[in-house]
Amino acid sequence: MRVRRLRGTAVALAAVAVTALAAACGGGGGSSGGDTAKTTEVRLGFFPNITHSTALVGVQKGFFAKALGSDATLKVSTFNAGPAATEAIFSDAVDATYIGPNPAINAWSKSKGEAIKIVAGAASGGVFLVVKPEINGVEDLRGKKIATPQLGNTQDVALRYWLKEKGIETDTKGGGEVSILPQENAQTLLTFATGDIDGAWVPEPFASRLVQESKGKILLTEADLWPNKQFVITHLIVRQQFLKDHPDLVKKLIEAHVESNAFIQSDPAGAKEAVNAELKELTGKPVAPAVLDSAFGNITFTNDPIASSLVGSADHAQKVGLLDPVDLNGIYDLTILNEVLAAKSRPAVSDK
Repeated sequence: MRVRRLRGTAVALAAVAVTALAAACGGGGGSSGGDTAKTTEVRLGFFPNITHSTALVGVQKGFFAKALGSDATLKVSTFNAGPAATEAIFSDAVDATYIGPNPAINAWSKSKGEAIKIVAGAASGGVFLVVKPEINGVEDLRGKKIATPQLGNTQDVALRYWLKEKGIETDTKGGGEVSILPQENAQTLLTFATGDIDGAWVPEPFASRLVQESKGKILLTEADLWPNKQFVITHLIVRQQFLKDHPDLVKKLIEAHVESNAFIQSDPAGAKEAVNAELKELTGKPVAPAVLDSAFGNITFTNDPIASSLVGSADHAQKVGLLDPVDLNGIYDLTILNEVLAAKSRPAVSDK
């Protein structure tokens, strides 16, 4: 399997993020020349989270490498949260990445619609507010410290908006009636266990780990806040320049993406095994079986990007002051995905 794995990518990318927008909008170091442009490497990003199992399975089972064939080698990079992944897109360090809704919206907004396209959905659900056992309601959160993966990421926006709706003020510096502390998910496991934080709004498997390993309590299931309990937690985005230069390679990525989701749906046990094997390679240790079972039970893996929830996420980010008004028209390009689905006699998905 021709896959190169990189660790700690977000730290390295921060140093080159200054050149981000120019690279994203002008093509930067990317190839040019349309379909005749050649590349020997496809650079794919994702998070070591269960909500990114489409990527984890696709890499571990070799679906991406098989789809690329002799045309390109797959290089994968991992990130803790969306803002770091979008830095990688802007700085031409990755060609495509699995990411949550709010960082994708931010990338679209900052680049004035020129940096990225959402080309497929990946997952819905799998996010919770986990707190100490003595916290029984939103009013008990006043004066408490709650962690999120990164300022401006999908969970960070969701927490700030929910608290605002409940009449609780926060700010981006950790002040306000509830102190929101952005920190890496792995650190959150430690700070929750030591009592340095009182809760966290986090994706799987970290929510289940907080419950099972540190006696955390689920105060809120984010799915309960959305119509039909469906909201995009993960989708696949690509650099627009890469899509323009290499639509054939993007199609291969999407073919592998669809195959990966099909495998998850048809063989959950095999999917869990593949996810855990990939997580062990990336982080050095697997997830406990009970955590894995819990996390998988909380997520729906789907090619549908659940576009309506993206509009909701943008509205939430605007209302908490983390996003200027933005027109999302054109952020999706589901043409290739629907071609792939049609070839498999599966229904098309919508960008509405």
